[in-house]
Amino acid sequence: MDQYIIKGGVPLKGEVTISGAKNAALGILAAAIMSDEDILIENLPDVKDINVMLEAISEIGAKVDRIDRHTVRISGKDIEEISVDDEYIRRIRASYYFIGALLGKYRHARVPLPGGCNIGSRPIDQHIKGFKALGAEVRIENGTVTADAERLRAAHIYFDVVSVGATINVMMAAVMAEGRTIIENAAKEPHIVDVANFLNSMGADIRGAGTDTIRIRGVERLHGTEYAIIPDQIEAGTFMCMAAATRGDVLIKNVIPKHLEAITAKLIEMGNEVEEYDEAVRVIGAERQRHTDIKTLPYPGFPTDMQPQMAVALSLSEGTSMVTESIFENRFKYVDELSRMGGNIKVEGNVAVVDGIEHFSGAPVSAPDLRAGAALVIAGLAAEGYTTVDEIGYIQRGYENFEDKISALGGLIELVSSDREASRFKLRVVG
Repeated sequence: MDQYIIKGGVPLKGEVTISGAKNAALGILAAAIMSDEDILIENLPDVKDINVMLEAISEIGAKVDRIDRHTVRISGKDIEEISVDDEYIRRIRASYYFIGALLGKYRHARVPLPGGCNIGSRPIDQHIKGFKALGAEVRIENGTVTADAERLRAAHIYFDVVSVGATINVMMAAVMAEGRTIIENAAKEPHIVDVANFLNSMGADIRGAGTDTIRIRGVERLHGTEYAIIPDQIEAGTFMCMAAATRGDVLIKNVIPKHLEAITAKLIEMGNEVEEYDEAVRVIGAERQRHTDIKTLPYPGFPTDMQPQMAVALSLSEGTSMVTESIFENRFKYVDELSRMGGNIKVEGNVAVVDGIEHFSGAPVSAPDLRAGAALVIAGLAAEGYTTVDEIGYIQRGYENFEDKISALGGLIELVSSDREASRFKLRVVG
């Protein structure tokens, strides 16, 4: 079984280039099948979730031409199947984006309920509410969502809770509905804006993405386009926390600093130095960092996907910090693994009380989900001794060339698949 082996204690220094945003790419790939013309997508991250999505698109009859690792051409002209039932697609949360895309284009969709990381409940009730408001009949049977509509008519939709998935999904269906749809209490995350910009480049008429009210005037068809995906704010934030936790000095390139403001603010509160440039940020870790409190909130608040990584950095600060998780109820599963490394974190409901320690100690740990896995790698890089991280398939779902990027910064990390390879790594590091 593949695992990461890490020798900690080395401050990371140098430059790292951030890949395209996975969460934006998943929505954009689903939306690409809504046109019968060629769609060229650039800055695509080469990670497992994206590759599974492309397989599923190909399975329903769309033409997928992988030009290189980060560029794909898609044509939805020859789609024959409005039923997506690939065994792999069940493993990723973004499978539900096919509902909005297929319903918008064909007025029919049959898609399995999503999988992904087990970090808490991901209900799709707001998605269904939006589809029904547009005139669709929606059923859930045997783990599959079926949506049908003779016609899609514009509607005024108010989401009961802010939902990124529902905002993207309903937005896709509404771009080909008759009339003018208004979505209120919409999510405002950067990847919402990116999907909307992509759809607009195909001929959609979407206004207000990035605010809590989105207005969509339906169009009859969508045309071809060429589009480059935005940088991944969570990958960027992960490397920012990595620089802070290892007391390093890292220039993080190909980012949109505006998207990172909540992370930047907390790192500065902790005493780290953060310099912003047009398309880069530099993080210089403080020798001893201060405690602070964070609470996860929808964008522009502190992102839930950065909570585990920040908790690792806070574990190495002076004093006691409070981490409140308001999005997903199971997001603290990494705490037990950090305890094996000497972490002092107590969880009470949706709040983690983090008492700062001098350093982590290397230990064998297991990634419980994508972002927690990245956090455990950060802890290993900051720890004394050797750390092994199992279940790294979660990490590979969302981080491209993770170990290579860390190694280029001076981090001592290697992907190994046997005890012999791990022993060779230790001999090489000692030598």
